[in-house]
Amino acid sequence: MIGRHWPIALAFLLLTGCTVGPKYQRPPVTTPDGYRGLAPDAGQQTPASLGDEKWWTVFQDQQLQELIREALAQNYDVRIAAARVLQAQAVLGITRADQFPTIAGGASATNQRLPSTRVTPAFETSPIEVNLSLFWELDFWGKFRRATEAARARLLATEWGQKAVMSSLVSNVASAYFQLLELDSEMNISRNTLASRKESLRLVEIRARGGTTSLLDVRQSEQLVYTAAASIPDLERRIEQEENLISILLGRNPAPVTRGKPLVENVVLPTVPAGLPSQLLARRPDIQSVEQQLAAANAQIGVAKAAYFPQITLTGLGGYQSTALTNLFTGPAGLWSFGGQLVQPIFTAGKIRSNVRLTEAQKEEAVLIYQQSIQQAFREVSDSLVAYRKNQEFRAQQELLSGAAQDATRLSSVRYQGGVTSYLEVLDSDTRYFDAQIGLAQAELNERLALVQLYNALGGGWQQ
Repeated sequence: MIGRHWPIALAFLLLTGCTVGPKYQRPPVTTPDGYRGLAPDAGQQTPASLGDEKWWTVFQDQQLQELIREALAQNYDVRIAAARVLQAQAVLGITRADQFPTIAGGASATNQRLPSTRVTPAFETSPIEVNLSLFWELDFWGKFRRATEAARARLLATEWGQKAVMSSLVSNVASAYFQLLELDSEMNISRNTLASRKESLRLVEIRARGGTTSLLDVRQSEQLVYTAAASIPDLERRIEQEENLISILLGRNPAPVTRGKPLVENVVLPTVPAGLPSQLLARRPDIQSVEQQLAAANAQIGVAKAAYFPQITLTGLGGYQSTALTNLFTGPAGLWSFGGQLVQPIFTAGKIRSNVRLTEAQKEEAVLIYQQSIQQAFREVSDSLVAYRKNQEFRAQQELLSGAAQDATRLSSVRYQGGVTSYLEVLDSDTRYFDAQIGLAQAELNERLALVQLYNALGGGWQQ
């Protein structure tokens, strides 16, 4: 009775087979009620977050958008990440195939002649064989299912890793572009200052020839000219190097980069919605990638524990064999064999136990990395929030400083021309005004870089 229904019993055995090892559960994490670094008057936090915005709505410079699109299509890091996703997909397919039987077909034909002996005469034979073979290791303990679960989690980790690369690339291109625009601003300031100082030098030289001023004033005026002129070659070097950096991010060879809006015309938001801290875990691609690596490590424990239990294997062979091709597929030429094997580890000198301990320790490491990544993410958001807010305040003060320095330069020039003060006052005022202009340009850059960093910290940039 049992022999008649063995296929049904085997199917029931496979369907009800257990899966050893722990089921994955997200480890507990401590989520703050709110982000540190928010403006005191920010009010109650809302689910809306800058990180949910598409990158082309955050960066509205058309030229910057073109650069980011080209980078996402051509950057080597993104393309390498895409290749890794394809590799992970192939590994998943290879691992999953272990759950199923392996069936192979074969055919052989030989011709042999045996010499005569005292008992038998010489004869020649040409056996022909066609067969199908089957090998199936039953996944009764879930070893292959756990391995497939781990491979699937690694695939998801790789896909989230690709998104993390894209997010980082958007941030890097935007930061480099804003730095390039800031260097352009410094170059314009230096050139305008140089032209103004050359005109001042010309007027001082006229007064010196007329005897109304001294040669010392001429030399001091020359110092201002040379200081402004010396800054231009260094800025040209930095601009070209920044263009080379952007070109590499775009997957190009070093080349000039087209600009769009000036730095001061790029959008700066007065306030930025940060969203709820609990939503950051689902938005940050690096955290999602780390969690999937943790899930893979958890599944590997089941693979290791399955080695404690018997390995059950089914084999089968069926086909035809005949010395004549015309009789190959007749009834008497048929052949078959079926068998099963059970192998139970008895003594492995602690190898299996040590392997289980290894996978458990690897999971514990993955848990700590996951929790550490979350804490680091909260820190990055808080750092970026306070940086953006304080850089806005600093830029406002730099605007006031630049305006005051400009007026001081004008007044000192008037006083010098009226003979009230020496040229040393003009020299000092002009130097302070030049430094204030450069400081304002850098403050405008820092404000925009803080926005880029905040957008990246909130998990934005990978959404397409």
